[in-house]
Amino acid sequence: MNLDYPFSAIVGQKTMKQALILTAIDPLIGGVLVFGERGTGKSTIVRSLAALLPEINVVKGCPYNCENLSDNCSYCKNSPKKFEKKPTPIIDLPLGSTEDRVVGSLNLEVALSEGKKSFEPGLLAHANRGYLYIDEVNLLEDHIVDLLLDVAVSGENLIEREGLSVKHDSKFVLIGSGNPEEGELRPQLLDRFGLSVEVKSPNQLEERMEVIKRRSKFDDKDSDFFVFWKNEDTKLRRKILRARKKLTNIKVSNNILENCAKLCLALGSDGLRGELTLLRTSKAQASFENKDNVEISHLKKVAPICMAHRLRKDPLDDVGSNIRVERTIEEVLGK
Repeated sequence: MNLDYPFSAIVGQKTMKQALILTAIDPLIGGVLVFGERGTGKSTIVRSLAALLPEINVVKGCPYNCENLSDNCSYCKNSPKKFEKKPTPIIDLPLGSTEDRVVGSLNLEVALSEGKKSFEPGLLAHANRGYLYIDEVNLLEDHIVDLLLDVAVSGENLIEREGLSVKHDSKFVLIGSGNPEEGELRPQLLDRFGLSVEVKSPNQLEERMEVIKRRSKFDDKDSDFFVFWKNEDTKLRRKILRARKKLTNIKVSNNILENCAKLCLALGSDGLRGELTLLRTSKAQASFENKDNVEISHLKKVAPICMAHRLRKDPLDDVGSNIRVERTIEEVLGK
């Protein structure tokens, strides 16, 4: 029995679930930043995502999850042509992780016992073609942040130390969660997240009661609970797989492109990453809804999670970034 809480059984948190589903449809959207108070289910939702992700084809035994035999991979160079399927990896990067643990290091056991230099892959290797999850991302040490930024830009992890020179692919969706009261995120890292979500505790009595009921059934290993929500997860997984196949055929009109640019100009976002993310996310939303074209309604649904973390700080504006985005969406795209 799967010990992860079923994704579909999570009460509320609609926006966070939407963001994770969209990155499952199109990983190139970028990562998801989740800020909110403790006890709102951030980590639970991320770990429950695993049940919705399709298996990936990998070279059998490859520690870097290579899809094909690659000259860029030290393992695949000498590997027989065997392949296997494995679950899409969701790797935790704990606070306090050393640089060696993250990027990889010399395998001391092999070095001492066999007298050979052997590379021990790190978390960035295991996360390739999957998700890298960092809880309390705003408390991450600066030198680890710098490593993540380098790899996120290049899609490769290069290690040169102790006489070793190793390079391997490291393409992953970065998910970070944290409590904004405990510190802000560095702007360079903030910019690498495609989407951002603010989560809050449910404020309706019925909703809070439903959370307790479902969690109690989960803890009690209620078989009916698992069967029902496993079926719901299966339905959602099929929708994600269908949307992945449909994604490349989604059409985008000049009117949609114009509205993407208008919205980003009105919000004063820096650079062009806002428009590109907004367009890509809108296509994923349209695909998830089984539409053939991106519509204004899709822009409205995804703009808050695409743009809230891209606003320039305005000391004269005392409203939150989400309210500013929603207000601007109404002005540019209409109610």
